[in-house]
Amino acid sequence: MSLALTPLPPRVVALAPALPVVAVPALLALPRTPDGAGPADVLSGLVVVYCVIRLLRERRRPLSPAAAVVLGLPVVGLAIAAMGAFSPQAGLTGLGRYLQTFVLVPAAVLLLLRDRAGFRMVAWSFVGLGLCQGAVGVHQFVTRTGASYQGANIRAVGTFGPQDVMGMATAVSLGLVCAVGIALGRVSARQRVVAAGCALVLLLPLALSFSRGAWIATVLTCTMQLVLAGWRRALKVVAAAVASGVILVGGFGVGSALLQQRIDSIAQVADTPDQSVVDRYTLWASATDIWRGHPLTGVGLKGFPEYRDGHATLALSSGSETDGAGVAYQRQPLLSPHNMYLLVLSEQGLIGLLALVGSWLALLVCGVRRLLRVRARGPGLDCGLVACGLLVWLLTDFVYGDIGGPSTVLIAVGMGLVAWWALAGEARADLPRAGVRERAEEAMAR
Repeated sequence: MSLALTPLPPRVVALAPALPVVAVPALLALPRTPDGAGPADVLSGLVVVYCVIRLLRERRRPLSPAAAVVLGLPVVGLAIAAMGAFSPQAGLTGLGRYLQTFVLVPAAVLLLLRDRAGFRMVAWSFVGLGLCQGAVGVHQFVTRTGASYQGANIRAVGTFGPQDVMGMATAVSLGLVCAVGIALGRVSARQRVVAAGCALVLLLPLALSFSRGAWIATVLTCTMQLVLAGWRRALKVVAAAVASGVILVGGFGVGSALLQQRIDSIAQVADTPDQSVVDRYTLWASATDIWRGHPLTGVGLKGFPEYRDGHATLALSSGSETDGAGVAYQRQPLLSPHNMYLLVLSEQGLIGLLALVGSWLALLVCGVRRLLRVRARGPGLDCGLVACGLLVWLLTDFVYGDIGGPSTVLIAVGMGLVAWWALAGEARADLPRAGVRERAEEAMAR
């Protein structure tokens, strides 16, 4: 007697390839490991292997010519900079990190997502990670078990710890951007309401992260999303955000004095800047000076720390202080200029910067162009707002930070969502198995 296996529904089959991608943000909710690659980094590598195996089994063409050029463009500068690194180990380590973040994982996400439902599932995983990390961060602020900030252990850092104070801010910000994009889209009313509620909730942990760069990037990105979604809807969302901010900060007094002081410090760059601002601008000047000595190819991957002291002024401190959140006091060396563009410029030169930024700008142009086409009546407005929002947030935040730490793998998955929308979303969004249900949802929303 033989047992026949019941075939899975087409919807489940279409979503199955996206499940490993969803698991990457989920693993970032776990406490980070002190050294080495975390579980999310390991899984991101397995996602790439899984994608290659599926391509071989299905005998599909890996990437379209346009996608291959756009995603492969950074490899040119990376290869040159890896060969010019001060040691083979540094070159290979840096090359692997850049390829993971901007080439391999984004390409794998692009190929594994089959339709808009898979895209939304990954976007919701970003929201879930932001809520999880945000809840830990708010608890740290309330119980004073967070990272040290002005002598008190109140800075919300989530499970990333004080060594990576931007980790929770990145996770919460990207989750908020995804929630805003979904709330402004043409999905079901239930999804829009839930997404809007999640966005409002995420405002609190974002504020308690005390990350000025994340604040600026989030405000600019959400403003862009609101403008692209339409002025009428934008005014409603802005009113709700302002009301929630007044309630959280004014009504409950949630760190209002500290938040006001932190906000005021954004503009204090020429008057009386704090030491972190002084260090940042000194590092920027050092990176620019390093580039002047090696304008075309830079000093090689992982080379900035080796050349920093020879180009920095005496205003640079010996390192940043970290304390709290279960970690003993220590000083962390300043190993990067805290500006992605200047980091690439100093280590990869003009060739690397033009290649990497050229890839990002190509994704932005393709993504925005498609978003404008679907904004009026086409399907997938929420996906376009999420994808373009993620890219704009990253491009803005890169002015104040760079890659590094466990949250880097989240950036890689986000770049994959951007690549899917910009390079493959239009072709796959109209697959027969994905169209009927989503068109019905969008018709109900309208």
